[in-house]
Amino acid sequence: LLLPAAATAVYKQWIPNTNFETASNWDKGRVPCASDLVRFEKNKVVSVFVRSPHALTDMYLPLNGEFVLASGAGFAAFDGSWDPGCDSGATVRFADAEQHAWFDPTLWQAVSPGRELDLGGRIFSVDEERVPCRYDNVIFQPETSFRVNIDSSRRVIHLRSISLMGQELSSPEAWARYLQGPSAPLQFHGNGTLQVTGTGCPDKSGCACGNAPDGHRICAALRGASGRQCPAVTCQSPLQPLGHCCQVCGATINLDFTPDFDLQKYQDRLVQALLSQPKYAGVRLAISKVHKAQTFLGVIPQSSTPLIQIVLIDDEAGAQTGTAAEQLAADIMEDIAQHGEALGISNGKMEVATGSTFSGQVGSHTLNRITAGTILGLLFSLLLLGGILFLYRKGKLR
Repeated sequence: LLLPAAATAVYKQWIPNTNFETASNWDKGRVPCASDLVRFEKNKVVSVFVRSPHALTDMYLPLNGEFVLASGAGFAAFDGSWDPGCDSGATVRFADAEQHAWFDPTLWQAVSPGRELDLGGRIFSVDEERVPCRYDNVIFQPETSFRVNIDSSRRVIHLRSISLMGQELSSPEAWARYLQGPSAPLQFHGNGTLQVTGTGCPDKSGCACGNAPDGHRICAALRGASGRQCPAVTCQSPLQPLGHCCQVCGATINLDFTPDFDLQKYQDRLVQALLSQPKYAGVRLAISKVHKAQTFLGVIPQSSTPLIQIVLIDDEAGAQTGTAAEQLAADIMEDIAQHGEALGISNGKMEVATGSTFSGQVGSHTLNRITAGTILGLLFSLLLLGGILFLYRKGKLR
């Protein structure tokens, strides 16, 4: 009974660490050796994991920090004997770990045992979902130290579980006990608060990620890593998927669904029946539940509507950009027209942007509704104008 939940659970792993033996954590790009002077900035808070013993000439420690020592690890004074490859006697400084932000998608990687990784990256996530979502499991690698900035637009960042130092904390009580310990303030800083719930997504149609309030932080981090601008696109009218920072060429499909819709089963159907076909080898697919804002008269915000968003992009170039994604989108729409009701899909709308053209396409059942709505709108407008003209001629209106 637990297997379906385990199959859909998502695990996201934090990439950076503050380990003593990680060369990139030092300004010289190497681990300090015996004749070096090691300096930690006195006002920088750190948690440092040490895997092995080290001999050092001198070391300046921070005013607030910790060393977490593995079995056999430690520090000893250098006895002056010759050490091959270590005759520089340089000052080696520990790098600033304050800049590592929770909402930087480049600092996370999906390590889910689910099927989405079996296709070698063919299933991807929009940018907001690359950062842990409210029902995700977070992993900090065993035998590593870290420091992460959890500044957020939300007071509380909800998660399903957090694993650190090889221990999984999956209940609010266990997480509360960890926060009361000495390490948590050294590992997490910022105005946000992490909260472990221990619960997964309760809806088989999927759950929205919940990172939209911090979407601006996610996009700022991505643009900062790439020179503060989105990659250039070749299509004339690129698409802007919900939850994604940059515009894309390819196709998007928005689905309205009924209570019978099962997101995981539908993703499996798309992968097995369509995406795995050789002609779609260069196409990547993202599928998730999102909330689309609704407005009155296109201006006044009202509420948000849940829908299933499918994003398709491909590796085609030039005038062919997006064409393979467009073909796959057309096949998906055809499948929806034939089997949508049985799959729990009540409506589907497709938009396409390729290297040379832009077109919006919708399923036949949606097209009929749009056509009928257009005709009714025109009839209403004609009746309204006719009524005004009649009243004007009767002298009721000036």
